[in-house]
Amino acid sequence: MRSVHVGLIALCMFSLVCVQAIARQRPPGGIPVGGLTPSQQIAFNEGSRTFSKQYEIADGRGPVFNDESCSGCHRNGGGTNRTVRRFGRVDRGVFDPLAELGGSLIQSRGIGSITTVAGTHDFVGERTPPDATVTTLRRSHALQGLGLVDAVPDETWRAIAQAQLQADPSTAGRANLVLDLLTGRAVVGKFGWKAQVPTLMQFAGDALLNEIGITNPLFRSEACPQGDCWAALDFNPAPAMNDDGRDIEALTNFMTMLAPPARGPITDDVIAGEQVFMQIGCGICHRPTLRTGPSPVGALNRADFHPYSDFLLHDMGSLGDGISQGQCTGLEMRTQPLWGLRNTNRFMHDAATNNLEEAIRRHDGQGRGARDRFVELAADPLAQLLAFLRSL
Repeated sequence: MRSVHVGLIALCMFSLVCVQAIARQRPPGGIPVGGLTPSQQIAFNEGSRTFSKQYEIADGRGPVFNDESCSGCHRNGGGTNRTVRRFGRVDRGVFDPLAELGGSLIQSRGIGSITTVAGTHDFVGERTPPDATVTTLRRSHALQGLGLVDAVPDETWRAIAQAQLQADPSTAGRANLVLDLLTGRAVVGKFGWKAQVPTLMQFAGDALLNEIGITNPLFRSEACPQGDCWAALDFNPAPAMNDDGRDIEALTNFMTMLAPPARGPITDDVIAGEQVFMQIGCGICHRPTLRTGPSPVGALNRADFHPYSDFLLHDMGSLGDGISQGQCTGLEMRTQPLWGLRNTNRFMHDAATNNLEEAIRRHDGQGRGARDRFVELAADPLAQLLAFLRSL
């Protein structure tokens, strides 16, 4: 397929007809940002195919996993109501992910019975062990527009955190510093409910391993079924590294160039509702506008975009999920971007709320002040605020 695409480029010499021909070959799987070059369009299309790929046991899927494909949890690059479960134990205030029992992420499915010269082993899905004192569900994120987030320089996140601290320490967020496995440097995390992942490439590698069971250059070791890294993995039918890096690269290209969700109609009520949103303090964490740094993708190059998030960690009190990851405590959560909210019918990290007003009322900790002002809104500004949120 690659040779066909290269042939198209050579024949069309980057003409409009060429771009249209390449676009027609794009499999369903998401809408790209505008203005891609022909080679970028090819990379997006190839990434879309990898995103929709159904991994088989022969490809290395498993031996424990959550789905066969990326699109199973992120349909067309958007979010779904699919959830995964995390667990751990808190002992005298210290969080233990119970890695020796398969924590903190449960892989809920197994590849079944495998027979080798050593015998037979039945790989089944993991379960929450009795030792766990903390469990939580986490809903699948939408991936749309995350290339813009990935293109924001680290100094921008630090500057936002510093500005919030100077304005009001009681609501200030903080950047989560995590390890970039590609460079070995500590950088700002932006992705995941705990901002525990720094780049889209690392996000791709992490998801391939932990959700599908595909080992790769960034994550070379299999997830140990229920913590059994020895006896069970002796029966792993695909012990060699499953992806040589091509799938990570393809998925990174796809997510990088995936367009942000489209905005709904901007009515007078929507405009008034955004003013209410800012007045009651929601915009402190759900920052309306960010700006990218330099990027080889034109639509991502020094561009303003509107995710309605600061992507920082905030202490959310009772809304925290109890799971610590790296520097992020059990009380802290990354500010969820609000773009695409109009396409969502389940809210919060655990997908436990199907009512937008109730989702706002669940805010706690550093979000409590804005929540209290929301509760006190009169009927008209409340209706305007909800109209604004449903336009995102």
